[in-house]
Amino acid sequence: MDLLGEEYDAGRDGFIDLMELKLMMEKLGAPQTHLGLKSMIKEVDEDFDGKLSFREFLLIFHKAAAGELQEDSGLMALAKLSEIDVALKGVKGAKDFFEAKVQALSCASKFEAELKAEQDERKREEEKRKVRQAAFRELKAAFSA
Repeated sequence: MDLLGEEYDAGRDGFIDLMELKLMMEKLGAPQTHLGLKSMIKEVDEDFDGKLSFREFLLIFHKAAAGELQEDSGLMALAKLSEIDVALKGVKGAKDFFEAKVQALSCASKFEAELKAEQDERKREEEKRKVRQAAFRELKAAFSA
């Protein structure tokens, strides 16, 4: 996880689950309903496991930067509340934060490439499955006749 996510990964399993996200949003001053939390997770949960991995957590910030989040959504609130307050953290804290953000953004572009590759692989697998099904139907028809 990143600086923010790691702080809230109470289970230390590398994921942010529903209860950890609830705690995070409460501590950030933007509490969400149970359904709101589930919706937040669902919007970036690409492997449908019901929790946020580091990659999925980074996706929140990528979507926010790309303008893909609704202004009033919980994820937008999380992205905005995760910004740095230089007066609170000081210049060194801000420097560390922005260095972490730059690293996260470079990871995000790598993440995008990996994500695209995974999506392409799924499409290829689906096409192979369709070809196998068509071949099976042909064989079935040949034996049935």
